[in-house]
Amino acid sequence: MSYSLDPHQYTIKNTVSCCGVGLHSGRTVNLSIKPAGVNSGIRFFRTDLPTDTALPAHMDKVVDTTLATTLGNDFFRISTTEHLLAAFRGFGIDNADVEIDATEVPIMDGSAEPFLKLLRGSGRKKQDGYKKIIKINRPICYCDGDKNISIAPYDGFKVTGEICFDDTLIKTQKYTFDLLAGQFADEIAKARTFGYVEQVEELWANGLALGGTLANVIAIHWNRTSVLNEDGLRYQDEFIRHKVLDLVGDLALLGAPLLGHVTAYKAGHAQHLGLMQAIVAAPESWEILEMNRDGHHSIMENVVSISKIGTGSLLPAFHGRNLPVGSMT
Repeated sequence: MSYSLDPHQYTIKNTVSCCGVGLHSGRTVNLSIKPAGVNSGIRFFRTDLPTDTALPAHMDKVVDTTLATTLGNDFFRISTTEHLLAAFRGFGIDNADVEIDATEVPIMDGSAEPFLKLLRGSGRKKQDGYKKIIKINRPICYCDGDKNISIAPYDGFKVTGEICFDDTLIKTQKYTFDLLAGQFADEIAKARTFGYVEQVEELWANGLALGGTLANVIAIHWNRTSVLNEDGLRYQDEFIRHKVLDLVGDLALLGAPLLGHVTAYKAGHAQHLGLMQAIVAAPESWEILEMNRDGHHSIMENVVSISKIGTGSLLPAFHGRNLPVGSMT
């Protein structure tokens, strides 16, 4: 089911909770997702610290992209946010408060599916507010050595990812996903994080990935022709599908849905952030569209007002805030 064309903002109906382990800390993590008001966006709160400060899920809060996307403010950090944020985007949730008692979102099974099941268990609540979306009008590209990622005009939100590995198992994989086709749950939500066995062992030796097990990570065998997980792969091309999942989650940090076709080659969290910064730095290449009536056809038929920023370096607040410019996966 696709929720992407609905012009209204949505939150969840009821509070839902889960418990898991942090991928890197190996510690037990309790997480709750609560309804939030119109224009709140997605916000993180730490229940284990003496502060009620919110940490907005925005690109200007990214403090690290090593191994995962980490957000932070003057009071705390939250890492491994991408799978949860992808679930919010895939289920069509604009506003929610996430309460967590640790430094990282629990890894669960290494995919977004457990979070999607949580959200489905709660259900969605339509709110008296309308989405704002970012419509790309001209191509924007970010290059980082042999890695590159770009976005071009498209009446929808499509992602094409490609990865190249020097092994027999992964080789070169390419995959295209269209969020408006409504296949998030079936096509990418179940794709799990992955890594080479020796990389995981090295992370363990350095006090990282302490919560990584075959229950939440695809472990690629030393022979590079198989995986150690007894149940095998969920998709033949699960590796690139997970990369696309990460990209969907990271781009949610723009604070508003995108209209565009993203093409990523060998890209990771750092390049995802680079693209977002490139978008912010090119205001002549996009516009903000406000959706404020119901529609059942093209997404552009839902748009009746358009706002355009000037030459400043900041995007206007999509949810009441500003967005400045700014292995295991």
